[in-house]
Amino acid sequence: MPDRFAVFLQYLLPKQAMTAFAGFVASRERGWVTTALIRWFVGKYQVNMAEAANPDITAYPTFNAFFTRALKPGARPLAQAALVCPVDGAISQLGAIDRDQIFQAKGHHYSTTALLGGDAALAAHYQDGHFATIYLSPKDYHRIHMPCDGRLSRMIYVPGALFSVNPVTARGVPGLFARNERVVCVFESARGPFVLVLVGATIVGSMATVWHGVVNPPRSKAVREWRYPASGQPEVVLNQGDEMGRFLLGSTVVMLFPKGSLRFNPDWAHGASVRLGEAMASDA
Repeated sequence: MPDRFAVFLQYLLPKQAMTAFAGFVASRERGWVTTALIRWFVGKYQVNMAEAANPDITAYPTFNAFFTRALKPGARPLAQAALVCPVDGAISQLGAIDRDQIFQAKGHHYSTTALLGGDAALAAHYQDGHFATIYLSPKDYHRIHMPCDGRLSRMIYVPGALFSVNPVTARGVPGLFARNERVVCVFESARGPFVLVLVGATIVGSMATVWHGVVNPPRSKAVREWRYPASGQPEVVLNQGDEMGRFLLGSTVVMLFPKGSLRFNPDWAHGASVRLGEAMASDA
């Protein structure tokens, strides 16, 4: 299908209804029907079940349980690096933020303020900083881990569209990652603040974090925010490599880092496949 037509269809499809239906189906226990769906998915996308903590596809009661499956211990060792890759996926883009502009694809940029739900004060921390955008394909492991040690300070749910986030759509839909529904997670670390943004997409039934659980649904039309530590609750402190969240059906992660001497792994480039735990960046 030509790219232009595929993007045009994105504007016509009933994305909200499709996503709600996909979330409903993926969360239900359907016995042999669920197993048959998983078996088809594994074959279609060549999912490597050998590295799953439980490689038996008949053991998963729901499609979501399969999709968010854990990896066996040692499957993703952590590199000795200041920042490690938080997910399995492919690099959509990475590099320097030009004042407040993040490069999406040829001809397309979007602002840090738009990505962060209109919070200009928060976005100012990343003026002329660094970013990395990683796309998770259907075959990938769909839990998200910490690139470094961090203490959670805020979580922001930003409502939005549900365009696909595959490379074709990234090239064709302006401001894609700042238009789609997303969950913004703000952390403090020894090297300064950083942001992990979980971007929703068509048929991404929900996004969840380890401290909150499922963030969406419910979906709202207004920005929602949580400050941490919450009243009467301990701080949320996570170590490098710890799980911080997951996608129930796949999407994209955008990371923002402040201005400084950050140097990305020289092997990282647009389109390159990456794995959880590998070296992402160091302090120059």
